[in-house]
Amino acid sequence: MSDTETVQSLSDLKDLGEVAAVETSEETFTPVVSNAPLREQQLDAYGRAYATGRRKDAVARVWVKPGTGKFIINGRDQEVYFARPTLRLVINQPFQVAGRDGAYDVIATVKGGGLSGQAGAVKHGIAQALAKYEPALRASVKAAGFLTRDPRVVERKKYGRAKARRSFQFSKR
Repeated sequence: MSDTETVQSLSDLKDLGEVAAVETSEETFTPVVSNAPLREQQLDAYGRAYATGRRKDAVARVWVKPGTGKFIINGRDQEVYFARPTLRLVINQPFQVAGRDGAYDVIATVKGGGLSGQAGAVKHGIAQALAKYEPALRASVKAAGFLTRDPRVVERKKYGRAKARRSFQFSKR
């Protein structure tokens, strides 16, 4: 049937609905799903993944490689460098979220900031390096918010102020 005959034969909206249902049922849509990761694995000559992590004023250079779960930070063990258990908990979070506890060795050098900022920088670097070593883990690490750099830094001191915003004490007399 030609288009003009189809238009002439349709007298009702009911007929139009039936024709539309027949036309859409004839077409079948098959989505193409790819199992390949969106990114490639990025390793150096020694088989390690490298990333830089930042938090406040701290900058951490982190290398991740398969191993037994040993952490070396600035040439010292993690229990020595990060003495507080909460800081050790922070740097282990990316592995716990990814389900890779004790599967990787971490070597990190950290500069700047305090211990809390350095732990956050190491965590950020571990998450980035883990996503580079195993691109399939990127979604779970990103969903936990570990790939995003926390932009909060200390506000600078202004002139005419005691601190960044605090005024000097006012004396009426």
